[in-house]
Amino acid sequence: MSLFLIELVPADPTREGAQALIETLASQSTGTGAELIESQVTADAGRVFAVLEADEAEALAPLASVDGAAEVTAPAEVRLVGAELADIKAARPHAGYLVEWDLPATLDMDTYLANKKAKSPRYAQVPEVAFLRTYVREDMLKCLCFYDAPDQDTVVRAREVVQTPIDRLHQLA
Repeated sequence: MSLFLIELVPADPTREGAQALIETLASQSTGTGAELIESQVTADAGRVFAVLEADEAEALAPLASVDGAAEVTAPAEVRLVGAELADIKAARPHAGYLVEWDLPATLDMDTYLANKKAKSPRYAQVPEVAFLRTYVREDMLKCLCFYDAPDQDTVVRAREVVQTPIDRLHQLA
């Protein structure tokens, strides 16, 4: 089984609309043999990031159209870094912030993982932030990094400490 990221824009960008969209996605994904592992909603309810487990991307084809979504991205295979899938499934953990980093075209997965391993201990320099997990797309277009922190400035400081850019920073609902 592999993990896939699907990003959705709710047709009704409210907390209730996003929650209804997640429930619909979970219901529709069950019919494909996939499992919704986690979903995170931006604070403005304008975007939903969903990670599903499935045998293959083609199994998720029916999710190209999800009731209640104004937009749905094609499933992108992702790799979980910094956490164990069993822990995510058991706890369905919440995160306070999400950083999207559009990876440079020159970066390959092995280099990315080596850099992540080398730099992650530096997070200790910003003890008020907790790095939770990353989903890095297998096509190396971007990664999503989840944090628990008191505010955005703390997340920015943590990213500076690990010398990693921020392309988009979202507070999560």
